[in-house]
Amino acid sequence: MGKQYKGYFIDLDGTIYAGKKRMPAAKRFIERLQAAQIPFLFVTNNTTKLPRDVVKNLADNHDIFVTEDNVYTAGLATADYLDQLAGPEERAIYVVGEIGLNQALLSKGFHFENQNPDYVVVGLDSDVTYHKFEVATLAIRNGAKFIGTNSDSNIPNERGMLPGAGSLVKLVEYTTQQKATYIGKPEPIIMKNALERIGLSAEEVIMVGDNYLTDISAGINVGMDTLLVYSGLSTREQIAQVPIKPTYEIDTLDDWNLVND
Repeated sequence: MGKQYKGYFIDLDGTIYAGKKRMPAAKRFIERLQAAQIPFLFVTNNTTKLPRDVVKNLADNHDIFVTEDNVYTAGLATADYLDQLAGPEERAIYVVGEIGLNQALLSKGFHFENQNPDYVVVGLDSDVTYHKFEVATLAIRNGAKFIGTNSDSNIPNERGMLPGAGSLVKLVEYTTQQKATYIGKPEPIIMKNALERIGLSAEEVIMVGDNYLTDISAGINVGMDTLLVYSGLSTREQIAQVPIKPTYEIDTLDDWNLVND
C-alpha cells in the first residue's frame, strides 16, 4: 500500500495509545519502524510534558521504547519558533503554561518577565488563575506579541473531554481583541520545524494520526501525504464529508505496509 516513505510523523493519543489503554498494533508498528531503521518523530500538541516524560510514559505504560530524539512537542516547536523570530534583545516572555513549555523556552535563552515582556505565550495550564490571564492580557494590550501553543479545544481524558490549550488562548484572544499566532497542529509551523529536525522534505515523510482536524490537516497544510487510522477520534462517516481526503485510511496500524513488496 502506498509509496515507501523515508520518515514518519506520528500522533500519540488516539494513535499510539488511548489515554492509559494500550494499543498492541501501535507497539508493533513502532517496532517495525525501528527494525527497518526508518526515522520517526512523535509530533504532539502536548506542551505540559517534557520529552523525557513522554518517553517514560511510553515505556512504563505502553511497553514502547524510544528516545527523547523521537519526541517533538508543541512546547519545543514554540521555543524553536520564538528562537528563530526573536533577536538577542527580545528574550523576555510571559507564559501561561506548565513545565514542558517553560523548560523548552528557558533552554533557548528566554527569561520570564511579568512587566513589559516581548512575547506572551499561552498554552495548557491546569493551575491557571485569573491573575495569569490579567498579566497576559495587559502585556498583549501593551504591545507584546501573542503566541498560542495550539488551538485544541479539548483534550481527551479518562473522565471525558477536558478544556484544551486552545480554550485558554481563545479567552485571551477575547480579552485582547487580538488573534494569536498558533504553533501546533494543524498549523504549518510545527510541521516545518519537525521536518527541519528530521532532515527530510515534506514529500519524503507521511503524517500518521487519528484526528482529521489536527493530524491530517497538519499534513495537508504542508503538502505531506497523510495516513488516517480509525483508532481514535475521526470516523469514516465524518471523513466521507470532508473535501480533501487523507491520502490513506486504515482501521489499524497492522494494516499498513512500511515498504512496497
